[in-house]
Amino acid sequence: MRLTVLGGCGAWPTADQACSGYLVEYAGFRLLVDPGYATLPRLLDHGTVEAVDAVLISHGHPDHCADLNPLLRARQLSDAPPPALPVYAPHGAVDAVLTLDKPSMLAEAYRLTEFRPGDRFEIGPFVTDTWLLPHFVPNAGLRLSTPEAVLAYTGDTGPSPDIPRLARDADLLLSEATHLHQVPTADAPYLLTARLAGRYAVQAGAARLLLTHLWPGTDPEAAHEAAAESWRGPLGVAAPGLVVDVPHRAGRSASAPGGV
Repeated sequence: MRLTVLGGCGAWPTADQACSGYLVEYAGFRLLVDPGYATLPRLLDHGTVEAVDAVLISHGHPDHCADLNPLLRARQLSDAPPPALPVYAPHGAVDAVLTLDKPSMLAEAYRLTEFRPGDRFEIGPFVTDTWLLPHFVPNAGLRLSTPEAVLAYTGDTGPSPDIPRLARDADLLLSEATHLHQVPTADAPYLLTARLAGRYAVQAGAARLLLTHLWPGTDPEAAHEAAAESWRGPLGVAAPGLVVDVPHRAGRSASAPGGV
């Protein structure tokens, strides 16, 4: 399994980083997870829009799904439109994105499968388990399993005992870490810190931890240091173009903020 980071910025994209977006590949199947703001140009650095086999979305905030619209436009309006793209999302999560255009324009471009967090289903070679994790809107924590590796992804979430369950013995935990040490009181039930992400990785017995969804302007090294207060394993911070082979025991130094 291979994970390519398209973006890892929370809330809105910056000049040098898109919002959440990840390309997960296994056995020739290319799964796009969370096509947030500004991820389509980064996706095009790694292939064509026709090469995407399916899309999986954790929740309906636009920093996780807005670029589904230009992705579908690019496919449907091409000279030779590819077959309908399978899209998996929680109920209602992509309604707003899909209504940016009149229904008939993109109707043939996608095939939507809605699920409830807690469901289990298959997407190509991936067995997908989902958990309902606390956020401002319904959010699905995702566990993607193949015969060779397990990737756990929190989406956006607040503190929950289900996070270590989601990530139990995962080869890679991709965890949101919006803040470093403390979440503002009003948002505390719905977002994580880098420090707590590190603790959850320890509790889960995960092999590696990759922090993502940092608030714009956050110093990646500071996030790395906060998670490392409790997590001693391989650790990185999501950055555009970062590629992680899962599992991948050698290569980047665990002490480098950009490595995992």
